[in-house]
Amino acid sequence: MYRFLLSRQWVILTLVALLLIPTMIRLGFWQLHRYEERDARNQLVADALGAKPVPVEKLTSPGHTVTTQQRYRTVTAEGHFDTDREQVVRRRVNADEEVGFHVLTPFVLTDGKVLLVNRGWIPADGPSQTAFPKIPAPPAGRVTVTGRLMPDETTEASGIKNLKGLPERQVMLINSEQEAGRLDARVLGGYIALTTPKPKGDLPELIGRPDDENAPLNYAYAIQWWLFAAAVPLGWFVLARREARERAEAAAAPEESESAPAAV
Repeated sequence: MYRFLLSRQWVILTLVALLLIPTMIRLGFWQLHRYEERDARNQLVADALGAKPVPVEKLTSPGHTVTTQQRYRTVTAEGHFDTDREQVVRRRVNADEEVGFHVLTPFVLTDGKVLLVNRGWIPADGPSQTAFPKIPAPPAGRVTVTGRLMPDETTEASGIKNLKGLPERQVMLINSEQEAGRLDARVLGGYIALTTPKPKGDLPELIGRPDDENAPLNYAYAIQWWLFAAAVPLGWFVLARREARERAEAAAAPEESESAPAAV
């Protein structure tokens, strides 16, 4: 009854099924690995955001590379804003996906070192973004700031090209090493996304907390791939049974016609 399984069509179908099963199982484990990675990153971010604020110089120093564990840690610093050497970061969007600038203001600490502070988002004055925009002033005098510590931006990590020949006081990436050369100062590695003091008006818009990665989606994909893997042999068995039944019925049809009495 099942000799048809040796036919060319069924041999190919069986080989494809045998190839699909381990492939789908492997894809399920890959999605599970992605879930574990994303879940671990979410936990790392939650731990950093929930940690108590510490002075910024406990976590970074000139030339320091901010680590994954230090990213999003809340830090404090005391000093004053240097608005004369303020810059803007091009092609940044706010929560509504509107394109504008991030305001990058040097913050001179009491010991003379400089901390880069991203004060938030402002809209561009025109479509070309060539003119330096009007920027609301930060608090004057000696103040204490709080923010989330962030690593230097790179093209590799952000996908943003570090273009040259930009308009004056405009940059593409926030990079402490680059700013140290421009400011001729000891600049702490990384920068902070300001959280306090909050601006008096609506601008600059402070940068919001990072969103969680959708780790459960990868877990669901893993289960889906494994269900597909289980469905392949089941589908193969159903198709084989159906074809065997159809062949048996086709073979029985002539016998029934021959055994039927002839019409008078």
